Amino acid sequence: MRDSPGSVVTLLCSGIQLYSAERRIADCILNDVKWASVVTSAQLARASQSSEATVTRLCHKLGFDNYRKFQLALARDVMDQQETETQRSTSPDPLRQALQSVQANRQEEVRATIQALNLRQLRKAMSVLRSAELIEVEASDNSLPVAMDASLKLGSLGKRCMTSAVPGRTRAFAATLTERDALLLISNSGRSERLLETARAAHERGASVLFITCDRRSPLAAQADHLLLASNRAQRIVATDPVPSLLSSALLVEVLYYLLLTEEDL
Repeated sequence: MRDSPGSVVTLLCSGIQLYSAERRIADCILNDVKWASVVTSAQLARASQSSEATVTRLCHKLGFDNYRKFQLALARDVMDQQETETQRSTSPDPLRQALQSVQANRQEEVRATIQALNLRQLRKAMSVLRSAELIEVEASDNSLPVAMDASLKLGSLGKRCMTSAVPGRTRAFAATLTERDALLLISNSGRSERLLETARAAHERGASVLFITCDRRSPLAAQADHLLLASNRAQRIVATDPVPSLLSSALLVEVLYYLLLTEEDL
């Protein structure tokens, strides 16, 4: 049986690419999660000025087999939301409420990221990193701190690692990799043309490409040999367009580091 994709709210906030009609459905759900958890697919389609076929397509895009499983996941989101609102109501202090909102969303981000991990992909990623002679770690601009951290952590395990904030060096270095090496890419959106060129250069040399992202349908995800999915709920904290969260991608780096550190056959 396929693993549950996890929280619908988290998935809709993860930066996954949606068409205009799908985005209308997503906005309708995020505006009133409790209502969306009990309505039929036809009612949701009417409210979002879309079609039932588009609702079904969105369910599949998010990883749910059918609308019923999609609704069950929404119901779990409602329970989480109610728990958060209960916690907020116990403290009238706006600052305390804001801190509780950050805590609740970040806890959900961590939970959803761990829950969504494909154990088969994780084991393969660990095997590639364990056997790689050299690991190049690269990231989109806003994820560079995570790439630097990954390089330091893997380096502390005795791995030869390379990472750079200079765009021209990433592709050039990838062109020197061999089939005994690995390229670890990190990008929330998965839509970096620079990283796409780097991935292609590594593939041409026979190196394995691992990718940490929030969007499994992104162009970079299609180039990856091994995919690890992160989550992002930043837009549930602020109403403006937020900077993508680095928490879940950093968490996946931590997961890889600690599992490799144990050197156990998991």
